[in-house]
Amino acid sequence: MGIKGEGWELAMSTTSQVDDDIVVRLHAVARKLEGEGQYNVAKLARAAADSLVRSAAYPIELSSDKNDLAREIHEIANQLSHMDLNRDLIESVHAGASAISVGRLTMLDETPHPYVCRTCGQVELEYPNNHCHQCNASPRTFQRFPPVYWLEAMDPLDATKWLESTPDEVMHLIDGTTEEDLSLEVVEGEWGIRDILSHLRDAQGVLDFRVNLLLDEDNPAVESKAVFEWAKDGSEGLERTTEIFETYRNSRQKTLDTLRGIPLEDWWREGRHEEFGTINIKQQASYFATHELTHLPQIEFLRELLRAS
Repeated sequence: MGIKGEGWELAMSTTSQVDDDIVVRLHAVARKLEGEGQYNVAKLARAAADSLVRSAAYPIELSSDKNDLAREIHEIANQLSHMDLNRDLIESVHAGASAISVGRLTMLDETPHPYVCRTCGQVELEYPNNHCHQCNASPRTFQRFPPVYWLEAMDPLDATKWLESTPDEVMHLIDGTTEEDLSLEVVEGEWGIRDILSHLRDAQGVLDFRVNLLLDEDNPAVESKAVFEWAKDGSEGLERTTEIFETYRNSRQKTLDTLRGIPLEDWWREGRHEEFGTINIKQQASYFATHELTHLPQIEFLRELLRAS
């Protein structure tokens, strides 16, 4: 299945122990504390529970092969089918695995946003219009799970600040590195620095297009783009890596000029994204600003490997 055996067995052992004991108790304690008004202690319990689960999952290495990954997800969905979970959620997991097996992204109609009751854990695949049928909690207390935390919109000033600063950070990371090293596949089968810069350029192009689309049209349809698939193809041309970076930086400045020139209310102009649902300019600026930050450690890691070689 493309999983490292020893790491998987150790992680599964740790996760099983955590799930059966500490994590469940931490969530139970947090819920009780919130009921008593002890919110600051409750937040610590929830943070500890989340940290334990993420730490147990971290050593597990799964295959990137689409068929291996699809089989793994189908297997997990089959295991979930024996638990007290919403049947529609399980079917959506299977639908997602099937899409992965043929190399395509899942759209919102196949894998809707889930909402989880913060009190009892009941799951719904659409915004609950009625009270929770298990614990009678208000629908407004359900927690919505977006496709990725990058969709949590920043304040416009914060989003602009991050969009402006990242190109300078990238420049600092690649400064003094030769074209040969920038283009080198440092880790076999993984992106090199040139591939990452091509990806940042492509993603910035998508951001610029979407900002202008949302400004020019009322509630436009926004197409999903698998930008991560373009990096290798887009980095094999005749351009030098520094030229790829300059294209990225110049396009970013154009987007910043646009964002700084619009009225504040225009940051909330909306469109319909086929994968994520309703989006707006504020959300998209935040999405792409946060997305970039996940790639900076990759560049730094590869640069350190190059220096050590």
